[in-house]
Amino acid sequence: MYPPKHHIEGNENTIKKVVKTYPFATLVSAKDSKPFITHAPLILDDNTLVGHIDKNNPHTQVLCNNHPIVAIFHGPQTYISPSIYTTQQLPTWNYIIAHAHGFVNTIEDPNLIKQSIVNMTNYLEAPDHKYILGLDDPKMDRLINYVHGFQIKIDHWEGKFKLSQDKIPADIHAAKQILIKNNQTNIENFVNDLFEAHF
Repeated sequence: MYPPKHHIEGNENTIKKVVKTYPFATLVSAKDSKPFITHAPLILDDNTLVGHIDKNNPHTQVLCNNHPIVAIFHGPQTYISPSIYTTQQLPTWNYIIAHAHGFVNTIEDPNLIKQSIVNMTNYLEAPDHKYILGLDDPKMDRLINYVHGFQIKIDHWEGKFKLSQDKIPADIHAAKQILIKNNQTNIENFVNDLFEAHF
């Protein structure tokens, strides 16, 4: 079976922690063999994901009517060089991924969409809450006509955590340290280079 059992995370609370820590998701739907892929932040409320996208996005035509959907949440990932292990190994890639399978429906009420945007902002501003978005903000009234709100009722979760679990403890620890280090270094280097090239 794929993936191997030791790469499957079965603890729903652990999977949800990925979703809460990395809320920017890849939404995947299909209609008549045509795929729709959109990237958007989603906030988990009990067993429901809530989000919104631009009404002009063609993906909106399937973000309704209890249509099936998968939301993919990407945690940290990195190449693992055999040089970090204490034992002889081959190169590999480690990653943390959460899949939410469910059914999506439109949020029709503009006030509920606005409330979902306020809730999302409040969640993303935690813990310091340096910015508070009010429901009565006039910019919200101008924006709301261009927003498609939706909610995904989760049918089931999948966690795919490839973290060198099949190695000895010393090698698992080494892989963990590289996962942390490479993600911090890669983000810093990539973003610096990108901004230097564009700004």
